[in-house]
Amino acid sequence: MPRPPLTPAEYWDLYKPHRGEGDQPAPPVGPFEWTQFPGHGPGPELLGTPRTVLELGPGEGTDAVYLARRGAQVTAVDFSAHQIERARRWWADEPGVTFVHADVCEFLVSVATEYDAIYSMWGAVWFTDPDRLLPLVTKRLTAGGVFVFSHAEPTPDVYGPQQMRGKWLEGRERELTVLRWQYAPHMWADLLKRNGFDDVDARILPPPGDEALGTLLVRATVS
Repeated sequence: MPRPPLTPAEYWDLYKPHRGEGDQPAPPVGPFEWTQFPGHGPGPELLGTPRTVLELGPGEGTDAVYLARRGAQVTAVDFSAHQIERARRWWADEPGVTFVHADVCEFLVSVATEYDAIYSMWGAVWFTDPDRLLPLVTKRLTAGGVFVFSHAEPTPDVYGPQQMRGKWLEGRERELTVLRWQYAPHMWADLLKRNGFDDVDARILPPPGDEALGTLLVRATVS
């Protein structure tokens, strides 16, 4: 068993570990979905037809590869060294996609590149202070560029930074805290507009069937 993580980056090193011994095969690519339920909700059409794309928190990298195979030049940034090493190994032969090991805010500050689309699918947007992140995203989008992200539906009346619970975290508050930022759709709309976005669509996509948890889905553009 690996040692308990000591930093948020190390915590995400343990996300979706290998199953079994030795190198594991790459996971299947596609479909491209914003929710946790297969076949439920919109797909890549929310991004339009971007030529250049930035993903914040790619994890296994399958969504970045999906877009690259459809002609986009994709950069995918994650601060987990393990996630990036694994994605680079799995997708080394895929043209059009580059995996970068960096904190997303530090990356956005360090580059001058502008992107037609920036997105995060249950990724870094959920785990980064929006007051720090959103001004940086605005600066890195082309005119007319789109910003899309999704994550779990927030708990009603529990907003702002919330301490995560779960494996590796229980009872270790003094050693490691992993935060995620949760807001109602109208709160996200206000945050985005105050940071230079327009044409904001922020909503909760209800879950299918008897599932309990919906998906927060947000799309915004810059002029």
